[in-house]
Amino acid sequence: MSTTLEPILRKHPFFAEMEDATIQLISGCAKNVRYRAGKLVAKQGTPADEFFLIREGRLAMEMPSPLGGTQRLQTADDGDVVGWSWLVPPYHWHFDLRAVSEVRAFSIDGRCLRNKCENDPRFGYEMMKRFSTLMADRLEATRLQLMDLYCGPALPTIP
Repeated sequence: MSTTLEPILRKHPFFAEMEDATIQLISGCAKNVRYRAGKLVAKQGTPADEFFLIREGRLAMEMPSPLGGTQRLQTADDGDVVGWSWLVPPYHWHFDLRAVSEVRAFSIDGRCLRNKCENDPRFGYEMMKRFSTLMADRLEATRLQLMDLYCGPALPTIP
């Protein structure tokens, strides 16, 4: 008996309103994964051959700190997508990815999906639209984080 991830993938918010044929293409590149809290899932500078759709748990995006240790940049929770580096050459992770809690997710094979995008421009455009929105959201969150860090609280205006 064959099992498919299509019904579960269809429920993930990232794939909301996606056509059945598109979900079928993606499910051929998907697998279930589970990580224990503290597990290093991806390392900055290594090949980014996948991205993750979080079903349960929390993943942290971190970078090595010049002062030692790591600095947490952002976290992703249930329903979030982590990883766009599989889509942008040279296909290397731009941060470390660590499980903060136990994580259940889908791992989507980036090479598999890139091939499908190349072979089906309509599908490729749909994926680019969704991931460009994700990248823009992450950039905005980073911009706000930098403003908090470097600008501090606003001073009251003197009349």
